[in-house]
Amino acid sequence: MKVNYFKYLLTLSIFFFSFSIVAQKELKNKISDFSTLMPIESASIYVQNTTIGTVSNADGKFILQVPLQFESDTLVISSIGYKSFKIPVSEFDNTQEIYLDEDIASLDEILLIAETRPKTGNDIVLKALEKLSLNMPETPYIQKGFLRHKERNRREFKWLIESAITVYDSSYGSSSAENLKINVDQVRKSYDLRDVDSLLTYTAYLKEKSNRGNLQARNLRRDTIKTSTLVKAIKWNDTRINGLQNLFESKLNILRNVSENRALFGEDVLDKHQFRLDTILVDNDRKIYKIEISESHQFVNLETKGIFNDGYQAKGWLYIYYDNYAIKKLEYELVAASKAQKSRSKTLFDTQINHKLIMTFREYQDKMYPNYIYYETPKLVNVGYKPTKPGEVNIEQPNTDERFYYTVQELLFTEIILDPETIATALQKPWDPDIFAVKPYNKEFWRNYNTLLESEEDEKLIQDLTKRSRLFRE
Repeated sequence: MKVNYFKYLLTLSIFFFSFSIVAQKELKNKISDFSTLMPIESASIYVQNTTIGTVSNADGKFILQVPLQFESDTLVISSIGYKSFKIPVSEFDNTQEIYLDEDIASLDEILLIAETRPKTGNDIVLKALEKLSLNMPETPYIQKGFLRHKERNRREFKWLIESAITVYDSSYGSSSAENLKINVDQVRKSYDLRDVDSLLTYTAYLKEKSNRGNLQARNLRRDTIKTSTLVKAIKWNDTRINGLQNLFESKLNILRNVSENRALFGEDVLDKHQFRLDTILVDNDRKIYKIEISESHQFVNLETKGIFNDGYQAKGWLYIYYDNYAIKKLEYELVAASKAQKSRSKTLFDTQINHKLIMTFREYQDKMYPNYIYYETPKLVNVGYKPTKPGEVNIEQPNTDERFYYTVQELLFTEIILDPETIATALQKPWDPDIFAVKPYNKEFWRNYNTLLESEEDEKLIQDLTKRSRLFRE
């Protein structure tokens, strides 16, 4: 029985986890603006006509593993507003820094020769939303990618997880809650050194599990609650707030879930957002609208179960291709605007920006697939100890740089699978979306797997976290 069980696990791991050990060409370099010499963040680096690619980090640097079978193919480096850099993979020089020239289209010239086209930002966005059913995937697909989940205060990292993931989506037109699956294939790093003293999280946990709706944190005493119980509550909150399933199925997966009930970009999109055409840029030799997002006459409400997640105003940018109205990039922030949300955000998070989202899409076989996702949100973890016994002296509260936490999740998708047989086989296997579960490290797996390159600042913070984690375990 044990032998059969082992064979089953081995077969499963081969499907989800293993990659052929093949020869790779490692490409790495830095991308900068030719005029300013400043690094270009989030530039796209990919092998043309394939799904192999990555994005540059905050320092403009990247690393990409390309199988040798693609050596004769073209490497493309592009960023919105710049002329693209193209070169055969075999000729790429890791020692020569890459500089991109600015490239801006003429707005007046374009509008004069296209009189029937929408001219206002609102009309362009409505046209793009109307075209989503044509530009987004209409058949099932699987994507493989890399996740970096980090939680920190203003001084240091407190939590880090790096995972390889697989995502299945049945199509744009289907409900994500019913037709989207996630599996965590492998884990590269997993460190958790957060302080555990949040009675507010524990209160929410008790309300959820015991239906005690009138429970208040001020009525609880920290010295009567086991740390292990608080840990359980925080793990529950981790999944509720930052689980990948929640991110993909929520309103914040704005374009994928646009047809869901009360979607952010649904039928009433102009009641909560206004869009202003800023200019027309160029992206990889194609004209692209740059459109500013601002507030309208109604607040944005996320309506998250168990969380007061309402009363926001939106701001950000949309980048929409001129030729087919496909959305290339979304930059979106939700800022506290109602009186209640402003007070809550200031008290609990010391910030008015509650949600920050960046999504870029990659065109493959005439459809737009998710390429890179950045999601940042403040989070309740360390709220400070308060005296609960009569006569107890209030100890010094934690420094604000240490007290207030926020979480960042970055996802980079590097492979798209469209083959129906491969997808059907995958769906017969168990899927586990728990990004917080600890898994053994597989060195061979990660040897040729494409990941996001850390920025210099993040690399130092990760090294510090690794050292502190090792001392903690010792």
